[in-house]
Amino acid sequence: MTDTVADVTPEIAPSSYDAAQRRSDAIWRKIESDPSGLRMLTGDRPTGALHIGHYFGSLRNRVRLQQAGVETWVIVADYQVITDREILGDIRGSVRELLTDYLAVGIDPERATIFTHSAVPALNQLMLPFLSLVTQPELERNPTVKAELAAAGKSAMGGLLLTYPVHQAADILFCHGNVVPVGKDQLPHIEQTRVIARRFNERYADGEQVFTEPDALLSDAPTILGLDGAAKMSKSLGNTVMLRMSPDETLKKIKKAKTDSERRITYDPEGRPEVANLLTIASEATGRTPEEIASEVGDAGSGTLKMLTAEALNEHLAPIRARRAEIEQDPEYLFGVLRAGNERANEVAEQTLARVREVMGMVY
Repeated sequence: MTDTVADVTPEIAPSSYDAAQRRSDAIWRKIESDPSGLRMLTGDRPTGALHIGHYFGSLRNRVRLQQAGVETWVIVADYQVITDREILGDIRGSVRELLTDYLAVGIDPERATIFTHSAVPALNQLMLPFLSLVTQPELERNPTVKAELAAAGKSAMGGLLLTYPVHQAADILFCHGNVVPVGKDQLPHIEQTRVIARRFNERYADGEQVFTEPDALLSDAPTILGLDGAAKMSKSLGNTVMLRMSPDETLKKIKKAKTDSERRITYDPEGRPEVANLLTIASEATGRTPEEIASEVGDAGSGTLKMLTAEALNEHLAPIRARRAEIEQDPEYLFGVLRAGNERANEVAEQTLARVREVMGMVY
């Protein structure tokens, strides 16, 4: 029997975190023994090329799951670019950059379905019945929605941002995704999706399981801070190392990273977060522990740590960058991958919408 979470609110209580962790642990065990039947939905908003925060935080894990045999669906969430932005920018160019990074890091279009929101009408049509299953207070309580509103610097919430968790539910449920790799901060979105799936089955399908409640797949992927010490890397803040950067550009960025005045290098995430961040990056790039790297650098200071981190990062990213340079020379290939994924996504979405209409009595 699976753990269930009370469906009165998408906010996550400590006991529900525990339940989500138990379900996640069970999925990891299944992946190791027999991943058949698992369908992963993951993706990003196309706001430009990706950086090492994306790579170490999620992209590398997606490739790992794909290679383990988990069926992989990757959404390029172009409609979600306008949830908190008034100026679109070069959406097509951003989608191209995102696709290039996806393929360069190892997402295989022969084993993964890569598609865009805007090209799958039936997916977006699911928003209507799903919206009937949630209340305004439930949506307003979602901590991610509140955080996005604050980050956008706005006092009034737009309708698309308010309903963002429902749109995400449609992303997951249209293709019957049952595994969603997320961090703990995104668990409220997954719980909202579970609530919507449960309520749809109960209200419109007389208890029949039209939609399976998906599970969060939690990992111990590191959080990479911005090089200026900010809580996360952001292209708009210029505190990132982009995957597409050259070795020299990477070195320049790392040299400017914020550290502290202490000469001896130690791994202390709470007391010395900026130094710990560089050690984490070097650790992820080399497979060595941060403590081991800190001990090696010792009294040589932050300059030596920065050089070591830049060299490790450049060595780790070299094959990805070589593949990226090759892929970006053929934009028609990139958009061909996307067209094939959109075709597959449309087939599945139309089948799902047809089933929804059937159980709702809307086939005429």
